[in-house]
Amino acid sequence: MEQEILEAIKLAVTNIPQDVVEALEEAYKKEESEIAKYNLELILKAVNVAKKKGVPVCQDTGTPIFFVEVEPNDNIHKIQKAIINAVSRATQEVPLRPNALSVLTGKVLGNIPEIHLEPGNKTRISILMKGGGSENCSALFTLTPGEGLEGVKRKVIEHVKACGGKPCPPIIVGIGIASPAEKAMRLAKKALFRKIGERHPNKEIARFEEELLREINSLGIGPMGMGGKITALDVKVEVESRHPASYIVALTIQCWAHRRAFIEFDEEVRIWQ
Repeated sequence: MEQEILEAIKLAVTNIPQDVVEALEEAYKKEESEIAKYNLELILKAVNVAKKKGVPVCQDTGTPIFFVEVEPNDNIHKIQKAIINAVSRATQEVPLRPNALSVLTGKVLGNIPEIHLEPGNKTRISILMKGGGSENCSALFTLTPGEGLEGVKRKVIEHVKACGGKPCPPIIVGIGIASPAEKAMRLAKKALFRKIGERHPNKEIARFEEELLREINSLGIGPMGMGGKITALDVKVEVESRHPASYIVALTIQCWAHRRAFIEFDEEVRIWQ
């Protein structure tokens, strides 16, 4: 298991998923300004070099985040240990930049994975390598229930506009609506695992995703924040239950280097993006 997790981490940081590459290529076609096209051209060159040479696509290899679905008979301790060991090995072998620092001293601690466990029918691991610049634009909003989706839209657009080029656009926006707050942020992160263009199965939420995408792209922030038509490649929204008095919205942003990978352990091990 440890070796497969190591392989999936390397895949995530060196190979941008095809749906993301196609979205970046489509953004290049749509852009009209010279600087926007130039920035997207550099991004696509970086993607190609990383893939050919097997090196990280960005010097910030991110914080390793794992969402683990555990089948009933599997050993949770074994899985956690395999993840920790694989991240440690990946830091040396890929290599990953050591991105965990002590809050008090600034001492480098290597890389420390963030692991979320939940029950499942099969053991499946979803990996998200989350860059610091985009993570700095994460946000949590506490709305009144009466504000509803219109309130969500207002807050999201205001926040993305304020972030500007900081999260290295074109971005992917993940939104979670639920309570308590930690559940909302977990949903926002999980939303990022959906492919570009894949809409929520609920039609109302799917329309809301499309509306938010249009609104964000109308801001004119553009690639790398230097102006253009395409600020976001997609917007993903996930919802779960909330408290009657709460309407909590978590927002997380992923940069253009959208690094994800999946592993499924069944009769055979499958690794994909």
